[in-house]
Amino acid sequence: MPAKSNKPLLTVPDPALDTPALDDPELCYSYEIARGEMGVLSFEPYKSLILPYWAFRTVPIARNSAEVLWAIFQSYVQRGDFVGADMTRKYIQMGMTRAKRYANHKGGRKYGADGKQLEKWSGDDAEGKRKDKQEASELFKGYWRRCTADSKYLELKKQWQKEKKQYKPKS
Repeated sequence: MPAKSNKPLLTVPDPALDTPALDDPELCYSYEIARGEMGVLSFEPYKSLILPYWAFRTVPIARNSAEVLWAIFQSYVQRGDFVGADMTRKYIQMGMTRAKRYANHKGGRKYGADGKQLEKWSGDDAEGKRKDKQEASELFKGYWRRCTADSKYLELKKQWQKEKKQYKPKS
């Protein structure tokens, strides 16, 4: 039986998280969609706003985190903040990939300090950690697919890309 966490469940932020990119074109268009999760841990202030809601240690924690991040994603989409929505999508994607990495590699690290690939799990582990991480990854994957298929999000993305091409930063 897994140890119970004393950490309270995450809740959807009320009031909704700030939308700094809506008020600052320079911030908005300095954002890069990039590949996968690139920039998710460095693009401020969104990193600091969203990061506290990202967790994947156990299946219940991952489920709670994914549900809260999905609500944050929807809130950003509804308010027309593509940058906030895309950053939240990246955290959901990162939940999927990081949990999967822990499912595949003991300790969650692919490479050691020497650059050599570390040991992978072999067979089933006694405590079910591998299965737990795989399930957490699948939870996030479902929400990630919902994000990438959301028609309003895709509309915002297309509009943002068009506007970014036309944006001329102040000198």
